[in-house]
Amino acid sequence: MTIEPDDMPTGVDLLHDPLRNKGTAFSATERDALALRGLLPPRIFTLDDQVDRALEMYGHKTTDIEKYIFLISLQDRNETLFYRLVVDHVVEMLPIIYTPTVGDACQAYGHIFRRPRGLYVTANDCGRMRDVLRNWRAREVQVIVVTDGERILGLGDLGAYGMGIPVGKLSLYTALAGIHPAECLPVMLDVGTDNETLLDDPLYTGLMQHRLRGEAYAEFIDEFVMACQDAFPGALIQFEDFATRNAITLLERYRDTILCFNDDIQGTAAVTLAGVVAGLRITGQALTDQRLLFYGAGAAATGIADLIVCAMVHAGLDRETARRRCWFIDSKGLVVASRNDLAPHKRPYAQEEEFITDLAASVARVRPTALIGVSGQPRTFTEAVVTEMGQVNERPLIFALSNPTKKAECSAEEAYRWTGGRAVFASGSPFPAVTLDGKRLTPGQGNNAYIFPGVGLGTIAAKATRVTDEMFYAAANTLCEQVPDEMLEQGSVYPPLTSIREVSARIAVAVAEQAFSSGLATAPKPDDMLAHVRSLMYEPVYRSYI
Repeated sequence: MTIEPDDMPTGVDLLHDPLRNKGTAFSATERDALALRGLLPPRIFTLDDQVDRALEMYGHKTTDIEKYIFLISLQDRNETLFYRLVVDHVVEMLPIIYTPTVGDACQAYGHIFRRPRGLYVTANDCGRMRDVLRNWRAREVQVIVVTDGERILGLGDLGAYGMGIPVGKLSLYTALAGIHPAECLPVMLDVGTDNETLLDDPLYTGLMQHRLRGEAYAEFIDEFVMACQDAFPGALIQFEDFATRNAITLLERYRDTILCFNDDIQGTAAVTLAGVVAGLRITGQALTDQRLLFYGAGAAATGIADLIVCAMVHAGLDRETARRRCWFIDSKGLVVASRNDLAPHKRPYAQEEEFITDLAASVARVRPTALIGVSGQPRTFTEAVVTEMGQVNERPLIFALSNPTKKAECSAEEAYRWTGGRAVFASGSPFPAVTLDGKRLTPGQGNNAYIFPGVGLGTIAAKATRVTDEMFYAAANTLCEQVPDEMLEQGSVYPPLTSIREVSARIAVAVAEQAFSSGLATAPKPDDMLAHVRSLMYEPVYRSYI
């Protein structure tokens, strides 16, 4: 992304342009040429100086939501400084700009509102969505993250307050994979909300009506998707935080015709598969010998199972045998063939087994090697459940993946303590390291941020026309390969966050190579794919405008 000289604003307009503003880092020559003389304090600072100042101000914030507001406000003023701060301090900043703090921010979005970001496409815009999309500032959009706000993390229907999710996800695309911020478009599809608390909220920012359903909703989504193809041809669409029934339907409807994926289904699947396979490097077991029990049977859970089945097939099992290794518990109990109330996405995994409603009893009956929580139901991996996992496994895999932290099925400390430190634990939101019997155990965070930025970058590098499950399989394998032995020795099944930009680059290479091998790439194939990927990655540094 380049900025042409005749495209440059000047004076106050330049200082109010977050993509170009450098604040006190504008040089004396730039201040004269760009009508900035007198509009800034006289002393000139470097980007590093500004990072130090921002860190000092950040350190004065006493709550995570205050830190979130500070960072979003910084992003609104100076995107280069914001991304420099995040990239250089990713371990500290990631939980603030995304999970778990983004969940709290979404719940309070209308109350902490400062400045609009992204596009709001509403039910009132039917018939004119192309015009709405053309109001966006940039024409070279590469990635669109879109939600309708119905299932935000594990928090449910937050309506228009869900805009915090696309904004946060695209911040990660830039910080972690180097997609230029001008090429990112957050979209909130406001079709109403069924959350009565929001409809009674005097500061609610969305449409004050109940949700569109049925054919009207389908036509609304169709018009939006087609408008995107017209306004931003070739842009990747990432569906985010749709309710299960819509998430599955939309993915199946569009995946074979446009460049799109659903992060809750496919991104979660890839990061979980990577964690499971890395965990097997600790336990010394084979993937084909695993029995996995999923607590939760929504789109994310069956998406994980689908990719694990794909991996087991690659490892030599037939598909039906692989499916029989995956067990599910939904809100009513064990997913078994005798039930006549199963949604279509659950039926392939219905087992020939007695119906059981209790999780601990299911663990005792199924004897899973891995327990994976994607329920959004906190504290459900009780001491009885985790202890049972420890009794049927020497090294049980326990993944409490529900977000944000307050929705986690159990904590790292509980999983370790109740298994005598033998659990291989991962979670969706971060938990601190635990010292047990003198040994330090570092839980892994199964954060989709390890996957989706690299997948997006890979599709850009190849100019792919579709996103396939094989690309997510390649991404998962690459992520697993990036886990160093020293992390495994501490119990962590993911690489350190400090290496996440390199991880994203490697995943992008794997995804691009898969696009080329499957005939879905339209770009010329470079001789050195890694060098090509790195050349595309935005680095948050100031450039001279003179």
